[in-house]
Amino acid sequence: MQNIAELLTRAVGEDRILTNESMSRHTTFRIGGSADIFAMPRTKEEAVEIVQICRKHGTPYYVIGNGSNLLVSDAGYRGVILQLYKNLSEISVEGDTMTVQTGAMLSVIAKRALEHGLTGFEFASGIPGTIGGAVVMNAGAYGGEMKNVIEEVTVLTADGTVETVPATELEFGYRHSVIPKKGWIVLGAKLKLQKGDPGQIGARMEELRQQRVTKQPLDLPSAGSTFKRPEGNFAGKLIMEAGLRGFSVGDAQVSEKHCGFVVNKGGATAEDVYRLIQKVIVRVREHSGIMLEPEVKLLGEFLTE
Repeated sequence: MQNIAELLTRAVGEDRILTNESMSRHTTFRIGGSADIFAMPRTKEEAVEIVQICRKHGTPYYVIGNGSNLLVSDAGYRGVILQLYKNLSEISVEGDTMTVQTGAMLSVIAKRALEHGLTGFEFASGIPGTIGGAVVMNAGAYGGEMKNVIEEVTVLTADGTVETVPATELEFGYRHSVIPKKGWIVLGAKLKLQKGDPGQIGARMEELRQQRVTKQPLDLPSAGSTFKRPEGNFAGKLIMEAGLRGFSVGDAQVSEKHCGFVVNKGGATAEDVYRLIQKVIVRVREHSGIMLEPEVKLLGEFLTE
């Protein structure tokens, strides 16, 4: 790893490459061991160069935004974490079209849309993630999904080329796109919105904000909704009906405020969260016959019981 760190440092600068960086600083769970190398490119070109170096030398790498849907193991990550976040967050608006870099936060995009009187993105205003991650998983909330607003996406392909892919080729489904299967990395996206009344747009965003504050455990570290919504049901409802409200493993807890969230009460380890998720899956299946599927992404090595 020392050789890779030196190559990356020469490519993008010493201030852009960290070694043995704790991932607890870069995930909303505030959990995770150290990554061997943590890279923070300033430009699309630097991001591409980092990936090319990793691929050339067979070094594992993983792309993150602000770590809002990620559980990193206590053992950390043996490879390069490529953070596409604040340095790649430019937003431009032309008519009813927004062009955004991969690291732009959804909340910031929604605010910019409001400023320009554009509607259609209100649903994402409270999702604590970047547009890059949101596109990859077709993130959604309150009846809206990325597939409804994405016109095209700029990606770094598996063979190292930068291409623009129309939304019709992304195979969007529930919390799914073709991007992970293709091995693509999202560099940016173009959003197609509609002209609307700023007063109504702002009111809708405030309404959704109030719903989140009232119903979700925003005061504790978490990765948002921990489980995907089962068809025809709700994960939080199934977990509550299985008697798991407040159920804990170590300092990881099924939120007492919203059972669809696993929260870190302050001292949880990644293993605590992982074991709690597995226990919830088993208990819900025993109670309802429904198999929950985690929405949070796992990175690194986890123990199995």
